[in-house]
Amino acid sequence: MPSMRMSSIFKGLVAAAAVGLASLRADVRLPAIFSDHMVLQQKQECAIWGWASPGEKVNAAIAGRTRSAEANSAGRWVMKLPALTEPGPYTLTISGENRITIVDVLAGEVWLGSGQSNMELTVGQARDFAGEKAAANFPRLRMFKEESPTASSEQFVGKGRWVVCSPEVVGRFSATLYFFGRELHRFLATPVGLINSSVGGTPIESWIPAEAQHGSERLKPFFAEARIAAANFDAAAAQEKYERELAAWREAVAAAKAPRAAPRKPVNLNEVRARWSDVGGLFNGKIAPLIPFAIRGAVWYQGEANAGNDKARFYQYQLPLLVTEWRRRWGYDFPFAWVQLPNFAVSGRDWPLVREGMLRSLAVPHTGMTVNIDIGDPHEIHAGNKQEIGRRLSLWALAEVYQHHEIAWCGPLFASYEKRDRGIVVRFKHTAGGLVVKSGGLQGFMIAAEDRRWRPATARVDGDTVIVTSAEILEPVAVRYAWENNPACSLHNVAGLPASPFRTDDWPYP
Repeated sequence: MPSMRMSSIFKGLVAAAAVGLASLRADVRLPAIFSDHMVLQQKQECAIWGWASPGEKVNAAIAGRTRSAEANSAGRWVMKLPALTEPGPYTLTISGENRITIVDVLAGEVWLGSGQSNMELTVGQARDFAGEKAAANFPRLRMFKEESPTASSEQFVGKGRWVVCSPEVVGRFSATLYFFGRELHRFLATPVGLINSSVGGTPIESWIPAEAQHGSERLKPFFAEARIAAANFDAAAAQEKYERELAAWREAVAAAKAPRAAPRKPVNLNEVRARWSDVGGLFNGKIAPLIPFAIRGAVWYQGEANAGNDKARFYQYQLPLLVTEWRRRWGYDFPFAWVQLPNFAVSGRDWPLVREGMLRSLAVPHTGMTVNIDIGDPHEIHAGNKQEIGRRLSLWALAEVYQHHEIAWCGPLFASYEKRDRGIVVRFKHTAGGLVVKSGGLQGFMIAAEDRRWRPATARVDGDTVIVTSAEILEPVAVRYAWENNPACSLHNVAGLPASPFRTDDWPYP
């Protein structure tokens, strides 16, 4: 009898284990980026990955070809889809214990756009929305918005969906990314997929893996200063101040005769500090789920949040680190370009130093930068002319990535300088055949002697150089150009693109 009972118990345990194992079997699942209306990078094998039961065989079929993979012990599988040379549309099926069908898949050029609010700002908020909306009939241009939040560890599934461009939906697209992609779509006559992963008000340190930042010798002072600032910050006092300012703001809004007459809403410093202390969180939540989805390249519009509190001087180290870390995670050196901050009349921030950090970051191979010192809005940080921002980014991509070298893509960049007689001769590259001064004369140059006192300079163009002098200085040693948040400047190249702000000195700020 005891043996029969033990046998019965054993059979029951086996049956229960079988039920448990069956319940543990998982359907094949995919990250959110793999969904209807997606665009795959053309002419190269594209990674596809997901999850299934450990050991489960997974098949992927597209364009009459099949690839297979087996889920590992953690249930993760990855494979490469065959290269697609025609635009499609295609149907992609993934099958294991279950079957997933993804329809209306195109093959084209895929670009990632990231950054803060000026990348996040939508077509509906940009200049001439009515006209842009009416013209936005581009069914082979699609956008995926990564909507997952910040995270304390790397995420994998993501959140979002692909949307086909039409007048009904274009108002929700990132304006910078849309106008960039639209130019590529028109010029290359190929489908374009745009991935928007951006969050307003966020610093660059949120977008770089935390371990890479903490392992950087260049950034050790950055984190040391951040710890001191955190220890000295009074969160309760900041909250009390914000609530007082908020109450006064609400009264002012109620009393304003027109919406434009109302003052800006006050900033909650506790919220700002929470964003600043989020090191790597947006990489974990909004970039990691996209890796290793095949992209042609990436464009970046950020820097405003790093222009204050003595953070600006670190941008020259942070931007190259972001580029190299993203490339390392993707496994290849994709092209990467950024938007140099335009002119803006702001106090208490150091936009020139962030711009310089962007200029210096061009030392990273296969990178580019658009200069926009002439198209900002002095009184609005979210300037509405995103059409020109996107166009200038597209010039870089067409010239440098797609090898249309006849296209001038960059404004004049500082190349070298030499002292000559009582002046300084500055040489430029990317002149596109010559330097041009816009109406009003050549403005924006400052000159200094050994005393480091900056004086307005007289400047004139001579071929690919600018000769800078001052009647007050006999022995000049340094020159700066457009070295202000909102400078007066007028130097362009023949292609009509503006010169980047620069300085020849490395003097510390007072």
